[in-house]
Amino acid sequence: MTKSVAIHGRVFLVGAGPGDAKLLTLRGKECLEQADVVLYDHLANPELLKFAPSHAECIYVGRKGRGAYRDQAEIHALLVTKAQEGKCVVRLKGGDPFVFGRGGEEAEAIADAEIPFEVVPGVTAAVAVPAYAGIPVTHRTLASTVAFVTGHEDPTKPSSAMEWPRFASAEGTLVFLMGMKNLPQIVERLIQEGKPATTPVAVIRWGTYARQRTVVGTLSDIVELASQADMSPPSVIVVGEVVRLRERLNWHESRPLFGQGVLVTRPRAQAPALSNLLAAQGAEPVECPTLEIHPPDSWTPVDEAIAAISTYDWVIFTSVNGVQSFMERLWFHHKDVRSLAGIRVCCIGPRTREEAARWGIASDLVPQDFQAEGILQALGGLGVASQRILIPRAKVAREILPDQLKAMGATVHVVHAYQSLPPSVDMGPLRDRLCNREIQYVTFTSSSTVKNFCQL
Repeated sequence: MTKSVAIHGRVFLVGAGPGDAKLLTLRGKECLEQADVVLYDHLANPELLKFAPSHAECIYVGRKGRGAYRDQAEIHALLVTKAQEGKCVVRLKGGDPFVFGRGGEEAEAIADAEIPFEVVPGVTAAVAVPAYAGIPVTHRTLASTVAFVTGHEDPTKPSSAMEWPRFASAEGTLVFLMGMKNLPQIVERLIQEGKPATTPVAVIRWGTYARQRTVVGTLSDIVELASQADMSPPSVIVVGEVVRLRERLNWHESRPLFGQGVLVTRPRAQAPALSNLLAAQGAEPVECPTLEIHPPDSWTPVDEAIAAISTYDWVIFTSVNGVQSFMERLWFHHKDVRSLAGIRVCCIGPRTREEAARWGIASDLVPQDFQAEGILQALGGLGVASQRILIPRAKVAREILPDQLKAMGATVHVVHAYQSLPPSVDMGPLRDRLCNREIQYVTFTSSSTVKNFCQL
């Protein structure tokens, strides 16, 4: 009789970092890319879920302070159950899983179930959030030590494991996590134990995001200042002389687009290019693709155009997707850029020209005005009467370009190389962010993105 062997999956306890999606580690990204199941919490940036495969089951286990949506025992059970189903499970936790994140408890539960696991450290908010506020937690002349302290525990309770006399007498930096609810008691206890009331304090909310807000004061007035600024969780509290350096080192909040949430509606594969530019200027890009690129209903018109490619005088590409789709179909027929020899190529703008160059195509014409009208003006000056023009484009597009080219005497052949369709996405989280005024701008790069956004 053959002995049955239990098949287990694997669990990765991944630190999601403090908020800014770019602070996820390379190893964390690798784990997400192979996940079958992702369990993520309130402090893990949901933008990171885009790294998970499309088939991955993403489960929100939203721990938000004491108002937990799932208790810890239920999270343990989910981790074990999903792994015992043979799945690759990623537990995505804000910050570092072993710094006030209950990651140790979750690791114990996984180990007790004899399931293989790996801990992937994350960038802890205790260091990163002050850094994004221009506050180094240590400094050669100001602070040689730093203490990370949980702010969950009420400082006024009779019995405590917290060493308040040592905290008050320490000359280094104190960083309190999860302490906003107890801020008045924390301040009172530090002063009571001898910390000077003039000690600088910073409260940083939504640290590392573009919506980060920082309030600076002293132990004597920080409670009032934080209340006036409506500071609430998630916040990090920094106590110590290093706070004074913020006035000179405040790099993040000084960037030109700081504080602006920008919705990027481009297709998923193209969104990062714009998102990276926005993030570099301090904005918080929120990617929500409003269209997906699909093959045309039929390839026959494109195939016929490829078969007759040598008969054309011009090929006009009006989008990056048009270049990609047409050239991929050319390759499908075992042809390459040599098939375009002797044919002039027009690209509507720099990005389309770059994509054409990636395929080895040198553009003969790029208009100064990156739209159909610009192409018409440029070609009008060259004369296109009696010339044959091929336009591989989307199924739905403006007709001004082919119509006006025909009016100029050209023979125009439009083929649908792809179609843009609305994606199947859960718009709930985006609606919440819009309602909470976390997004100040919405970007559209085509009429299709506008139309699909309104439909979503």
